[in-house]
Amino acid sequence: MNDIQQLMRERYPGNTWADVARRDGPLPDVLSLQANPDQNLRDISFARYTNQAFFELEMERMWKRAWQFACRAEHVAEVGDFFVYDIGRLSVLIVRSEEGLKAYYNSCLHRGTKLKASGSCGWASGITCPFHNWSWNLDGSLKSIPCDFEFPQVDHAKAGLAEVQVAGWNGMVMVNFDPKAPPLIDYLEVLPRHFANWDLTGWYVATHVRKHLPGNWKLSMEAFMEAYHTPYVHPEMTNVVGDHNMQHDIFSDHVSRDLCAMASPSPTSQRAMSEQELLDSMLVADGAMVGARAEVPEGKTARWVMAQQLREQMREKHGLDYSGHSVPEMIDSLKYHLFPNLLIYPAPGLCLVQQFRPDGHDRDRAIFDQYVLHPKPQNGDFEVAEVQIIGEDESFANIESMDPFLASVLDQDTDIMRMQREGMYASGKGAETLSIYQEARIRHLHDTLDKYLERAE
Repeated sequence: MNDIQQLMRERYPGNTWADVARRDGPLPDVLSLQANPDQNLRDISFARYTNQAFFELEMERMWKRAWQFACRAEHVAEVGDFFVYDIGRLSVLIVRSEEGLKAYYNSCLHRGTKLKASGSCGWASGITCPFHNWSWNLDGSLKSIPCDFEFPQVDHAKAGLAEVQVAGWNGMVMVNFDPKAPPLIDYLEVLPRHFANWDLTGWYVATHVRKHLPGNWKLSMEAFMEAYHTPYVHPEMTNVVGDHNMQHDIFSDHVSRDLCAMASPSPTSQRAMSEQELLDSMLVADGAMVGARAEVPEGKTARWVMAQQLREQMREKHGLDYSGHSVPEMIDSLKYHLFPNLLIYPAPGLCLVQQFRPDGHDRDRAIFDQYVLHPKPQNGDFEVAEVQIIGEDESFANIESMDPFLASVLDQDTDIMRMQREGMYASGKGAETLSIYQEARIRHLHDTLDKYLERAE
């Protein structure tokens, strides 16, 4: 284990994320951890983003073996609810049966027709092919075949839908195409322990935005795994959000994180702001949920006030007790990466789930899904948001429910992705050089990916 954080402490004395986070009280053990194993500081070839053969290898050896987020539990809460998840050319039909969650290859056993359209979700009493009306029960068993006397070779008892592994954790529904893959709980490694105090099962999808992005899925996601670019792509953020002083941790093959202080200026900021200005400008997942900003009392920080305001709102509006949560647990960007393509932010002030995946079978394009989560109302009356889809050239600001500040930041990321993709193809060097700390988690992503690609069986 190397002490790469010593470099950050020397570079930003008294102003690392941990320093900022401790100003308002002690940190819980899980946020006090720091983990930065040694890495091979090699360059990363652009072929990993641009080469079709590499893309095909990813699909075959990684996407077919890794656990991946498909939907939220509230999408399939009642018996008969279904949700279709696609990755590349693969498609999974997830249903809630009387026995619990089930997942099937989204393909009819007759002539291969998709049983449910890509991107669809809803309710059905059973599963019926739209082409020739072969039908199955929710538990996957064959229900009926029109003109079944014409199929004497079909053993009805053995003609159940082909299953995909499915499991749930913390409100997330995950799937794995590999029947030999270890259980989800093993794949999650340290994540359940870290999230022991961050229960997202009582939250629901209040906003779901999907955008088609101009770059490989890794390129698109990696912009969210470092803040080295923030002062140059998002200069307005530097006044109210940490960036170069963020904390980055690598815990295991599948789990890493970055910790970013909200309502705290970056060390790159050129503007001095009062605590009240920091509070008024603070980035949250949904400004409407927070409501009007409070006044910062004498001797208190914007961070403390926002955390306290959120605790009170969680208790009064939702009956949730966050009195034991520290300030950073309430308001900071605590962004966990679960390999390969999921980012989870558990703090109530910035409670998001973000997902990146190939757009169809195109190595040069990605699909980005962002789920903004809200606590479920105490009376149980809520509606899961329908997905709102925007094209590559459309702005996130077109989504009425999107926080304007957050929308602007995401638009800036999209613009730079296009230039990065084009630059990779134009490169004479043919590879990227990553920093030893702020971009270490990007390198770790490729290290873990290689472990999957090197497994032939």
